[in-house]
Amino acid sequence: MNYFSLHPNVYATGRPKGLINMLESVWISNQKPGDGTMYLISGFANYNGGIRFYETFTEHINHGGKVIAILGGSTSQRLSSKQVVAELVSRGVDVYIINRKRLLHAKLYGSSSNSGESLVVSSGNFTGPGMSQNVEASLLLDNNTTSSMGFSWNGMVNSMLDQKWQIHNLSNSNPTSPSWNLLYDERTTNLTLDDTQKVTLILTLGHADTARIQAAPKSKAGEGSQYFWLSKDSYDFFPPLTIRNKRGTKATYSCLINMNYLDIKYIDSECRVTFEAENNFDFRLGTGKLRYTNVAASDDIAAITRVGDSDYELRIIKKGSSNYDALDSAAVNFIGNRGKRYGYIPNDEFGRIIGAKF
Repeated sequence: MNYFSLHPNVYATGRPKGLINMLESVWISNQKPGDGTMYLISGFANYNGGIRFYETFTEHINHGGKVIAILGGSTSQRLSSKQVVAELVSRGVDVYIINRKRLLHAKLYGSSSNSGESLVVSSGNFTGPGMSQNVEASLLLDNNTTSSMGFSWNGMVNSMLDQKWQIHNLSNSNPTSPSWNLLYDERTTNLTLDDTQKVTLILTLGHADTARIQAAPKSKAGEGSQYFWLSKDSYDFFPPLTIRNKRGTKATYSCLINMNYLDIKYIDSECRVTFEAENNFDFRLGTGKLRYTNVAASDDIAAITRVGDSDYELRIIKKGSSNYDALDSAAVNFIGNRGKRYGYIPNDEFGRIIGAKF
């Protein structure tokens, strides 16, 4: 079947509710590892845009398949990052960079296999925002539809690579090659957030988030790791999660941020955010500094404000407090099936509600 979606969580004609779900369908659910070639074409790309699929690409290539990526690059624009390209190349992906400012606007994804050609046409780039909180439209065309219209991934890609564009194959190039200057560095510090990134995550808390916070010191209830479980769509709310776990059999990707816990007056410069890439595909925020503090309980709100590239503030909004209802109404999306919710609001709007200035 063919599917259309306008995400995040706006409108969908079937089970795939957004671009991530469509890519899971064509690259995972309906793709046998090693059968044929996976494709991604995107003008913009960053590391968090790919973390859901790095392990998928590796498995596919290790079983004899191919993955081809065509991305945009520029010496003057932040189009595709060194981090995402290096990760793709390390997994065995054939990566081509088109060098010309704003030339590549197409966003196309899919695969060619023994079962046919699948195609996703989307406004969403291979970036964290494109995969999650940007309002994007995506259309998934099934094998029967692409066959009836005569579509061929191989034919289209060969036609693209035959154009008189400046195209660089980075798959076997040295990272010191001039071609890599077409990519920007996501690790550049002190980046200024643009307006779309100046947002506050409104998160309703459940028992799993707060049991250890409410526990008595050294009690059994306080044992284990203390996390806040976040939305599966948090790809664009954090810096690149480039720290790959070295222990365990399931892949995770993490980053360290500076978290200002305003309720306990503590700044943690090594607060860890983790994405579980091969387990439940959740994001989790390490909040161990709140253990035993009693500052949060079930049904309270955690307001997490991004104030810098790696700088965040966390406030607990108690249920029944004067600001609770106004913020609770912003948590419009559900996490799982137990009533846990989340949403984003601009920092300026959040500041007006709580009486703070950002």
